[in-house]
Amino acid sequence: MTIRHPRRIWLAVILLVLAALCVLSVVVGTRHVGMADILAALSGGTQTMGQAAVATRIPRTILAVMAGAALGLAGAIMQGVTRNPLADPGILGVNMGASLAVVIGIAWFDMSSLAAYVWIAILGAGVAAVSVYAIGSLGRGGATPLKLALAGAATSVALSSMVIAVVLPRNDIAGGVRAWQIGGVGGATFDAIAQVAPLLALGLLLAIPTARRLNMLALGEDLARGLGESPAVARGLAAVSAILLCGATTAICGPIGFVGLVVPHVCRLLFGVDHRWLLPLSALTGACLLLAADTLGRILISPTELPVGIVTALIGAPFFIWIVRRQRISAL
Repeated sequence: MTIRHPRRIWLAVILLVLAALCVLSVVVGTRHVGMADILAALSGGTQTMGQAAVATRIPRTILAVMAGAALGLAGAIMQGVTRNPLADPGILGVNMGASLAVVIGIAWFDMSSLAAYVWIAILGAGVAAVSVYAIGSLGRGGATPLKLALAGAATSVALSSMVIAVVLPRNDIAGGVRAWQIGGVGGATFDAIAQVAPLLALGLLLAIPTARRLNMLALGEDLARGLGESPAVARGLAAVSAILLCGATTAICGPIGFVGLVVPHVCRLLFGVDHRWLLPLSALTGACLLLAADTLGRILISPTELPVGIVTALIGAPFFIWIVRRQRISAL
């Protein structure tokens, strides 16, 4: 049996798990529903409470799949670009850059439409990513994984403080901004999904051809140049796709952390380092993780809900500590 066969088996397993989680996401919640409610809601009826619950959970489920896939894919790309297993849209400050841009747009420019949020979030994510890479490139040795992680952590803390500084004088927006900053997929609508779907699709299309380039970067810059690949071009194309994915997701869901850290690392341990497999598997696994976290958040403290951003943090924080300890041990 070749190495591809186990990967194909895993791919089939992940797809089955994703399908099962989609069903659970629609069925499970404060009010459990049955197949009759689901069929009635799909046909357009919302007369009963169960059918109304299904009608709100279907777009929520779709958004969780899209957001989880985008964050998992973006995390895999960032880890490949920086060659750093600790890289993550949250840790590198990309999500917080998008958050600050959206908060400034709301507080200073009275932005209120999702379309405006999406574009300004992408701009903020791009500025944060460029800033972190520029800071991490200073000094001897250029942009090493350790320097990028430190620059990203410092930038994320600074941007988080700036968000608080912008929101504090504005009591009229403070409540909504705080709820959005936690991160979640509740309140999703088909109209909102339609506005971000094209940008997420564009980010996905840009990410697909980066797999081969990231494989070359993993061999080292000198060897990549010898094989005819430009490291700068490869990093630039990959970074643009990750910024689109992170910016659009943050605009509609808020800054959801740790998905981009946990998912690529687990996929790399299970499926290897070939980005031709790692990228699509990270997207599917990210969708599974966010769906499971959202569904779990609805039942942990029922009848109220725990935002998905808190659930992913509870999962991701111990995992992050484990990765750091593992990296330190391997470095000894």
